[in-house]
Amino acid sequence: MPKIGSVFPAGMLSGRRIPPVVMAFSGSDPTGGAGILADGEAVASMGCHLAPVVTVLTVQDSANVISSHPVAGALVVEQARAVLEDMPVGAFKIGMPGSVQNVEVIHTLLRDYPGIPVVLDPVLVAGGGTELADGELREALIELLLPLTTLLTPNSREARILAPEADSLAACAQQLEEYGCQYVLITGTHEDTPQVENTLYANMRRLDSWRWPRLEQEYHGSGCTLASATAALLAHGNEPCSAVQEAQEFTWQALRHGYRPGMGQHLPDRLYWAER
Repeated sequence: MPKIGSVFPAGMLSGRRIPPVVMAFSGSDPTGGAGILADGEAVASMGCHLAPVVTVLTVQDSANVISSHPVAGALVVEQARAVLEDMPVGAFKIGMPGSVQNVEVIHTLLRDYPGIPVVLDPVLVAGGGTELADGELREALIELLLPLTTLLTPNSREARILAPEADSLAACAQQLEEYGCQYVLITGTHEDTPQVENTLYANMRRLDSWRWPRLEQEYHGSGCTLASATAALLAHGNEPCSAVQEAQEFTWQALRHGYRPGMGQHLPDRLYWAER
C-alpha cells in the first residue's frame, strides 16, 4: 500500500467496518478515464464507498469530448434522494452537472443536507478544448453551488474563467472565496512552470502550496481524481488541509503510473497501489 494506505484500517478489510459513503454528481465517460468511474476508483482507493449519481451522458474518447447529453433534473433528484434516505453520506463531490436545471436540483439537495462537506470540481473545458459550460451554466455554478462549497478545485484555466476580472491567481482565489467557497485549491498543471504548483487558499489568504515534479504526458481525469480523493478523505473526517495534501500525493502517484490505452491522453492508474 502507498503512504495514503493509512486510511485503510484492518477492520475494513475484514468486513467489520462500514466505509464512509461519498455521493458524486458526475458525468459518464465511456473511456473510463474521467467522470463517474474515475470518482469510483479514487474514492475506493481512499477506503470509501461511492454512491454515483449520473448527471450527464457523454460521447468522448481519450482526446476530447465529442458531445454531452444532460440527464433530466428530475432523474438526478430521484437518484440522489433514494440513496440519501437510505445511507449516511459523509461527503458530496460535484463534477460536471451538464445543465442549469441540474445545478438547481443539486443546490436544493445540498440545502436539504447541510453540514456535509462539498467538493466541487468545476468542469468547464475538456482536456481537448471543448467547452463544457456556457455562460449561463457558469453563472448558475457561481450563484447556487459556490456558496455551499467546502472546497473548490479549479485548475488555473478554470479559475481565470470563473474570476475573469482578477489579475492574478491569488486574486482569482479571493474572488472565488467572495462567491462563498470556504477553501479554494488552484492547481497549476496548465501553467508554464518547471514544477506543478498547487495552492490552497482560505480566509482571504494563501494557506499552503505544494510543488510536484511535472510529468511529461497529458492526462485525462486528473481533476476528477484529485477532487474525489479529497472528498473521500473529508468523509473520513480529515481536516481540509491534510485531506488536500494526501489527495495530491495519491493523484500524482496515479498520474506517474498512468498509461495510454488509446490514441489520446494518458489515463491515471488510480489502482496502482493494488499491484503491490
